[in-house]
Amino acid sequence: MAKNKEKAGRVAMPEQPPEVRKRNFDEVPLGYTVAMAQEEAARCIQCKKPGCVTGCPVQVDIPGFIRMVTEGDFTGAIRYIWSQNALPAVCGRVCPQEIQCEGECVLGKKGEPIAIGNLERFCADYEREHGTGALPPQAQSTGKRIAVVGSGPSGLTVAGDLIRKGHDVTVMEAFHKPGGVLAYGIPEFRLPKAIVAQEVNFLERQGVKLECNMVVGRTVTLDELFEQGYDAIYLSVGAGLPRFMNIPGENLIGILSANEYLTRANLMKAYKFPDVDTPIPKGKNVIVLGAGNVAMDSARTAMRLGAETVRIVYRRSREEMPARAAEIHHAEEEGIELFLLSNPVRYLGDDKGRLTGMECLKMELGEPDDSGRRRPVPVKGSEFTLDADLVVVAVGSGANPLLTQSTPDLGLNQWGYILADPQTGKTTKKGVWAGGDIVTGAATVILAMGAGRSAADDIHKYLEWGW
Repeated sequence: MAKNKEKAGRVAMPEQPPEVRKRNFDEVPLGYTVAMAQEEAARCIQCKKPGCVTGCPVQVDIPGFIRMVTEGDFTGAIRYIWSQNALPAVCGRVCPQEIQCEGECVLGKKGEPIAIGNLERFCADYEREHGTGALPPQAQSTGKRIAVVGSGPSGLTVAGDLIRKGHDVTVMEAFHKPGGVLAYGIPEFRLPKAIVAQEVNFLERQGVKLECNMVVGRTVTLDELFEQGYDAIYLSVGAGLPRFMNIPGENLIGILSANEYLTRANLMKAYKFPDVDTPIPKGKNVIVLGAGNVAMDSARTAMRLGAETVRIVYRRSREEMPARAAEIHHAEEEGIELFLLSNPVRYLGDDKGRLTGMECLKMELGEPDDSGRRRPVPVKGSEFTLDADLVVVAVGSGANPLLTQSTPDLGLNQWGYILADPQTGKTTKKGVWAGGDIVTGAATVILAMGAGRSAADDIHKYLEWGW
């Protein structure tokens, strides 16, 4: 039986054709049918020591929910997932399963791993479309109040865990819509905002309170929150400070950070302009600097906004690209060009201060650097020029100091990120925990959720037994 399952091919999820999707913002993967989901779930050999669970940062019982899918118990499957993961519709779409749960799947050693992410998405989508709306069980109220600052994946995970433990939870969000990076960073074609809204609504139905337009650190300080009666605070404000490269010509018109570009397109719906009154620069020849998921999102957004050419310029080789393999594949299918081993050295502009192009230098890989990747070394005399009327800089981001500057007794590292115990999320300030990108720097949605899960457990212990 197991051998037959090993030989069975992975069930591919249907997708929009590249020539169609490259000009629309509809979701690219179309989802499994019931028959597809059950066929894929039936490939699971139900390991006694499942590596997939070990590979999951929030420790979802993956064989358990897959078995329920095989049996047709989709309601049971989603409730099984909810016990460890408050955002399955999100994780099923944007988690790097290939290096986490699926990367540890036994079937992947000789063939194709189980499509765990696709099955998780199926369970969440099926519940949304056909479910009863029943909520997970909840403990009796403790009367304790927790403020969660930031409504990204880490904050939403903490809120979901603590509300089910019987605590009163208020999530405070600086923007006008909740979701954090799920709302402002990840494009509609990868994560529809209706999905994010549904996940947030699920938490609200359980009793989580939500306050938007609340810039903690400016409208209210952490000490003032304690004075208002909160017993504990969790900080999950992300790492949204834009980072540029400080090369000549950077102030020319037509150069944006990926943070601004994607926030306009996603949270503020600029891709619907003029129906939505948020303008966004649209380039004919667009260059994106960087090669992570944010760079892929920016490049694919530019293509959908009507660009004739979109190029990704990256100073290392394909093997070092940090983006998910699926995102690179989708980008190339949509006609986006990769200029690898190329480094920008200056921007070119006209007499009106507008961007017209970019000068680059060819690179070659030398010895490994601190990151373990081979260091790019310039090739002398290899300069070349690319035409560009829009450049999106997606080379990483930093810790925004808005909140931390107003909290002098909150320990920070040399880069401005919050110091927190990696096991518990506990900070140097009593009653305050932190997790996600504001602690680790930019990372994945599921790692932020894993930090939230650990912190929620520790906050619960603190509320019961003290610091």
